[in-house]
Amino acid sequence: MYKELFSLEGKTALVSGASRGIGEAIAIALAEAGAHVIVSSRKLDDCNGVVAKIAELGGSAEAIACNVGKLDDIENVFAFLRESHDGKLDILVNNAAANPYFGHVLDTDLAAFNKTVDVNIRGYFFMSVEAGKLMKARGKGVIINTASVNALQPGPAQGIYSVTKAAVVNMTKVFAKECGALGIRCNALLPGLTNTKFAGALFSHEDIYREAVANIPMGRHAEPGEMAGTVVYLASDASSYTNGECIVVDGGLTI
Repeated sequence: MYKELFSLEGKTALVSGASRGIGEAIAIALAEAGAHVIVSSRKLDDCNGVVAKIAELGGSAEAIACNVGKLDDIENVFAFLRESHDGKLDILVNNAAANPYFGHVLDTDLAAFNKTVDVNIRGYFFMSVEAGKLMKARGKGVIINTASVNALQPGPAQGIYSVTKAAVVNMTKVFAKECGALGIRCNALLPGLTNTKFAGALFSHEDIYREAVANIPMGRHAEPGEMAGTVVYLASDASSYTNGECIVVDGGLTI
């Protein structure tokens, strides 16, 4: 019984920002749980690499390029879903993110501000809107947003990024509240310090990294795969009554 609760057999999942790091780990985990995974990111070749890994593991996947900071790209993805999958989308994982600026908040320039907001807020919002329309037509679906512990306590030298991740937390609750009656659940994953290329700026600043790890009760950073289990839970029937929750996976940092 409990094994079946976590099964994603017959489900179709779309994962943005899935070409590496946490997104790649999520895509692989969803496929291993039985879902057909649409691997999406800006660069198609990188997505195809993840599709190949999933195929080697016996899973089912395909790739599509999408920069969620561009509304035309979002429209193209959902046109593809309507045409090639008859509009079937069971799971959306909003994982793509931008963090182009690392430094004091007073030095944030407009270009960095706009890019971060366009991807992390506008991109998540309209990916969720389009997914929600498909899910509404079928009477069920799951939206999962990758936020960050920076939503709860701003990260050092990550001002605008932290602001956008706080917005993702409230966005999650908005969609959960307004779409729950439509059979659509929306929840969020809030990762802590994770060893990814995206977090490279933190790992390359020895003093900041040392301080961050010192504040984690488990005494270490996470690996991308340690985030994937929470997403499988949120995508599956094991979390059928979980809605509007923001699950922190940070080794105890925010205690």
